[in-house]
Amino acid sequence: MTVRRATLFALVAALLLGLAAILFLRVGRVIANAPPLSASSAPPAIENRKSKIENPSAAADSGPNPLAAELNAPTGTIRRDLEVLNELFVNFQTNFPRTGNPVGENSEITAALTGANPIGFAFVPKNHPAINAAGELCDRWGTPFRFHQLSGTQMEIHSAGPDRQFGTADDVEFAPWPK
Repeated sequence: MTVRRATLFALVAALLLGLAAILFLRVGRVIANAPPLSASSAPPAIENRKSKIENPSAAADSGPNPLAAELNAPTGTIRRDLEVLNELFVNFQTNFPRTGNPVGENSEITAALTGANPIGFAFVPKNHPAINAAGELCDRWGTPFRFHQLSGTQMEIHSAGPDRQFGTADDVEFAPWPK
């Protein structure tokens, strides 16, 4: 019985030693391929996020958002306007992954896109021609868009179209693909 126990113990020890060696070799390979660490450098995403939070006005000083400039552009189409709005929502989600899309009525969503958000970043300038006196984003005919949040990451966007009446044949809708 003692010989059996000793043999079993030796077998288990050899197995554990083999597993430890395999693990050591894998970790060693990962460490060998890792870039050198510098005491003064942090990962870029953390640095960028930190600088945005500490200095929200720096982003506003960088100039107008080229994507927002496409919204209701004279050479554009309503389809392109809806795509631009969707891209703005995707940009918003990228900056606020835990909260997703801005929520609320048109004016509340517009406020979040114009800088009423945790970092004070304006995805759309407050004086954009697509924003009416009530603080709502409007389509190219001056009718406020209707936003319907499908999920935290998907927003359906509706335009009343040229007749400015919702529920008619010329309405235009953007519904993103499910993720």
